Amino acid sequence: MINNVKNVFSIKDLENLSGIKAHTIRIWEKRYNVLQPMRTDTNIRLYDLASLQKLLNITLLHDHGYKISKIAAYSEEKIPSLVREITSSKNAKNHAISAFKMAMMNFDQELFFNTYNWLIAEKSFKEVFHQVFIPLMNELGLLWQTDTISPAHEHFISYLIKQKLVINIEKVQTQKPSKTDKVFVLSLPMNEIHELGLMYINYEIVLQGYKAIYLGESMPIENLKDLKKHFESIVFLSYFTVQPERNIVNEYVDEMIAQLLDENTSLWYIGRLAEFIHMEKRDDKVVVFNSISDLVDKI
Repeated sequence: MINNVKNVFSIKDLENLSGIKAHTIRIWEKRYNVLQPMRTDTNIRLYDLASLQKLLNITLLHDHGYKISKIAAYSEEKIPSLVREITSSKNAKNHAISAFKMAMMNFDQELFFNTYNWLIAEKSFKEVFHQVFIPLMNELGLLWQTDTISPAHEHFISYLIKQKLVINIEKVQTQKPSKTDKVFVLSLPMNEIHELGLMYINYEIVLQGYKAIYLGESMPIENLKDLKKHFESIVFLSYFTVQPERNIVNEYVDEMIAQLLDENTSLWYIGRLAEFIHMEKRDDKVVVFNSISDLVDKI
């Protein structure tokens, strides 16, 4: 019934994608007839992509103070047109996130580019990344964990965001580094493939005038040692999303300390698994960050 690439959704999927509780969706359906679900033989509600799009639009209007009774009375054409009016203002973060979700669910590259171009006409790349892409990526993690989206969806949207990162990194890389007191070496541990966060940090480092050596995914610790022959003062920066596994995070960090740390070297860590690093007995050259914003402030 539901293949790997979803185009039919359960009410729980709608809750995960819209943030509106399943209980509330049921009430809105019963009382106001805002959605017309399909039903299985056993009377379980199922929804198509058009229903998802409509619910995301209704959620946006509801968030902007429209009463559900009023929204329900609008024609099918009126709801998207009101959404366009609201989102033509600069405060369009939630609409952009919804549009990117729809682009992902439909594998719609054109919608992704149109939404991005519309955002970048009003905001800097840094603002787009912080206000839209970071919250979107956090949501994608949860959607993936709850089986609301498939790996195909995540890979599709991640690749498009990655393209935008590469273009913007290249723009800032044309400037010669203006700060030479340290060099940043960015890498991911073995079997870690989530690199969007690390790529964005690379962008920020170069933007701020430092040299960044980007090594990317699955980089063995012993290979990082080679960099010490080339540069005197290095910050080794790692992003832990799914690797190293939680039970060996501290062993991994100990190994990096043993192989890399000296008076001219620092180790910086960020990511979901970095919060499990025990800091009590660590050197002050070992730093853990709770967010990309905190890390950027420290550069």
